[in-house]
Amino acid sequence: MNATAPDLKAFLLATPFFGGLSDPGLDLLVSMLAERRFEPGATIVAEGEPGRSMFIVKSGRLAVSKRASSGRVIPISVLEPGDFFGEMTLIEMQNRSANVVAEVPTVLYELTAQSLYACYKTDIHAYVIVLQNINRELCRRLRRSDERFAARLASDG
Repeated sequence: MNATAPDLKAFLLATPFFGGLSDPGLDLLVSMLAERRFEPGATIVAEGEPGRSMFIVKSGRLAVSKRASSGRVIPISVLEPGDFFGEMTLIEMQNRSANVVAEVPTVLYELTAQSLYACYKTDIHAYVIVLQNINRELCRRLRRSDERFAARLASDG
């Protein structure tokens, strides 16, 4: 991957994951990313499998779902360019919490747990910014989930 491509850096800085990083911190993380391409219908991650990386969506559209105990597939969300997923497994070291499937041809950037640890060892400031960005996004998701849950309870009552 070309770590100095201005369009790639501009794209990444506009995502919630990379916002606020200095140029050297961004360059370090960009150098750690691996580009991955997927065809429609490809499973990127499967619920319950071990996870060792997270992904940033460069292009495409992905469906996130969970399987209920009844076996029914429950849609959770849709991911589009600029979104990221898989970060929970890097923080809590648990198996994947959902299925993510490409709906159209998709390009992702993958960041492994090993690379994130290397970032910690090389540039602690960039590492802290990344963790803050992940935490902010997790809080936004939790708030949206709380709102949907409350709205559903209100409509049932």
